[in-house]
This record gives sequence, structure tokens and C-alpha cells, in this order.
Amino acid sequence: ALYREQGRLVEAEDKLRQSLVINPNYAGAYCNLGIVEKDFGRLEQAEISYRRALELDPGFSDAFSNLLFAYNYSHLYDPERCLEEARRYGALVAGKARPYAAWSCPPTPQRLRVGLVSGDLRDHPVGHFLESIVKALDSERIELIAYPTHHEVSPLTARIQPCFTAWKPLHGLSDEAAARLIHADGLHLLIDLAGHTAHNRLPVFAWKPAPVQASWLGYFATTGVATIDYLLADQVGVPADQRSQFTEEIVYLPDTRLCFTAPDRAPAVAPSPGLVNGYITFGCFQNLTKITDPVLAVWSRILSALPTARLRLQNRQLGDAAVREQLRQRLHQQGIEPSRVALLEPVSRAEYLAAHGAVDCLLDTFPYPGGTTTCEALWMGVPTLTLAGEGLLARQGASLLTAAGLPAWVTATADAYVAQAVAQANDLAGLAALRAELRERVGGSPLMDASRFARHLE
Repeated sequence: ALYREQGRLVEAEDKLRQSLVINPNYAGAYCNLGIVEKDFGRLEQAEISYRRALELDPGFSDAFSNLLFAYNYSHLYDPERCLEEARRYGALVAGKARPYAAWSCPPTPQRLRVGLVSGDLRDHPVGHFLESIVKALDSERIELIAYPTHHEVSPLTARIQPCFTAWKPLHGLSDEAAARLIHADGLHLLIDLAGHTAHNRLPVFAWKPAPVQASWLGYFATTGVATIDYLLADQVGVPADQRSQFTEEIVYLPDTRLCFTAPDRAPAVAPSPGLVNGYITFGCFQNLTKITDPVLAVWSRILSALPTARLRLQNRQLGDAAVREQLRQRLHQQGIEPSRVALLEPVSRAEYLAAHGAVDCLLDTFPYPGGTTTCEALWMGVPTLTLAGEGLLARQGASLLTAAGLPAWVTATADAYVAQAVAQANDLAGLAALRAELRERVGGSPLMDASRFARHLE
């Protein structure tokens, strides 16, 4: 686990496989092996490992969450299958819970008492989206209580903690004890900010510690938990004909379901690299797991049409030399000359933001597009070209770019995605002009207007 945290995936996998030689019935090792295989992008093997963990320990809800989360990366799993598996997860956690049927919250409150359950109230994408919102909520109308599920804190934690009237960690508590604590607080509404991501406490929601429960922000699909009543979305992300993909009832927020907080101490927008170089540099800062072979196949078409174009990839996994070599082989297999692609190791946050100065536009991944990376790039003057698919996650890029006022950067097919990339490459002056004004445009859009979003959320 420590090797994985350090980005040393080859060593992590080696140790996990050694542990399974010692004890072939070790469910935890299979679960962690699945995580590493997911990080490598070997999604089908990851599924096998997660399912083996569940065979050995049928009540292993974290392994089931990891399985559901992994489904989001691949085009192989249709919405119907994902919904069916999520319902199975919901049945698993329901079988362990004894839901409350009465609550002590006042029926006509002066302030609505709202609890937020998350492992990401820190320097994390969820924290970056949440920070400006909690600061903008009207404390005379909304009383917030935080239920952090992870022990890590950061400067962001310190900045948002004063927005809550209470801060009650759940890590170390059993599901029953956590539910008892929340129930005693007399909430009107309990909101899950994690879904099936790391450090989630979805099994606590099966106890129904609050009379109304919802999911929002940190996940992008159904939880499958029947006691979660609502999921907050926007109409671009969940068109009316896709509401049936959720066990929760969809409630629409105007404009957007997400509101981004501008990066702290971000550098100024850099001049256009394309005008200096005389060719376009596409970029992607996303998790390697999202860069699947179908994505590389489409990127190959773009680079084939643009002989001078370059591609710049940078993420956590590329800190491992063995992973970089494996990616070079995959690039070659997809017809992309590795010499045209810069593979860069992870850097500090300040260096990452500055790295946008070397990129003209980002190429989004699919069916799992960017979120934080898309928003941060917009702030740095770099637009993202996205391909909208089916489902809330696959349409996340479309939601963000529409809210930012850039609907022309949303495509509906792979052919349109390639054509738009080529068109942008042939208009470097237009890209440079957009770059110069993008921070101001996005800063005034619904994507970053925290006061507007807070009123809608209230």
C-alpha cells in the first residue's frame, strides 16, 4: 500500500502477489491488487481481483465499492449492468443495517441542519469544489456539520472548518456507532460527498440516520443505496431520459452541479506556446487509468492528421519508469510515435499549474473525463476538448464546459472530436486569443460563481 502511495506500482504489485502466495485466501490482498491493476489500466484483471476478494469475503463492502468505481473507467460496462451491480451493493449494506424510523430534528427549523460526510475535506478535488461554496452559504439559513471519514488534514481543512458548527470525525467508528452519532445530532439532511470513492461511508447511510439523505459532488453515478433519497445533478449531466440509471431520485441544480474554487496562488496565464512553436501541443494531466486504448486510438487519428503536433502527458503513475515504458509500448501499438509524446513525472501543485504554459489545449479522456483538471486548465487559459457520452460521469466534461460558456468544445462523436482537434490546431491565433481572455470569462461564469451556486443549493 505504501509503494502504491509513492507511485511505485510495479513493486506494489510484486508484494501483493507475494502475499497471495503466502496466503491465497487473503481477501484484502486481492482487493489491493485490484486497485493496483486499475492504476495500471488493466480494468478486466482488476474486476477479477475484486470479485475474488468478494468470493472470499462476501461482506467486503469496500471491495464492492472499488469494483463499482472501476466500472466508470471502461466502455465495456453499460449503464444497465452498472445499475444492477449497484443495487447488489445496496442490498449487501442494507442486510447489515437496522435503519432508524424516527428522528429528533425540529419540523419547522430556523436553520436547516445539514451534515456532510466525506473523506476529502482537505486538499483534494472535492475540497477544491467545496471550499468556495461552504463559505458562500447563508449561515442564518443553513447549519453545517462535518463528518470527516479520513484523518488527513491540510491547509484547506483549516480554511473550511470555521464554516461548520461542529466537526465530528467518523474514522475509527463502526457503521452502527457512526450512525448513532449522526442520528443524535438531529439532522434534517445528510449528504454523501464520496459515493464509491475512497474513504466512503455509504454503509452508514443504510442505517438512515437522517430523515432525508442525498448524494452529491464527489461521485458521478448511482450509489445503489436505497436509503439515499436524492442525487443532485444538472440537466446536461443527466438528461431526462437517463434518470432511470439511478436508484436515487434526480434533483436538478440550475446551471451546474459543480462550482469550482480558483486555485490558490495560481501563476499568471502564460503566452500561447503554439504561436511560439509554430505547432500545437495537446496535453492531458489525467490519471493513467483513464487513458485507455480506445482513447489512444482516437488520439492517434488526431496526431496522424497533424504531423507536427505534439502530445504532453503528465500524471502520478508516470513517476514509475516501468510504467512509462509500458505506456510507450501502448503508444506504438496504437500508431503513435513515442518521440512525439512527452511523458512527464508528477510535480508539485505550483509546478503542475505552471506546466499549462507548455500546452495549447487539453484532450479529454472518455468515458471517464476530467473534472478538477478541466477546471484548473480553464483557469490557466487552456480549454479542454471533451467527448460527451452516456451517463453522468461520461457527460461531466460537457457539464463543466457548458457552465463555463464553452459549448463548442463539447463533441458528441469520436469523428467530431477528431475534427474539432484538427480545426483548433489550424487556428493557433484563435486559440491564443481565447487563452488571453479565458480566466476572466470562466471566473465570471456559473462554473465559478460561488454566490450564485450557493443560492441555488440553499
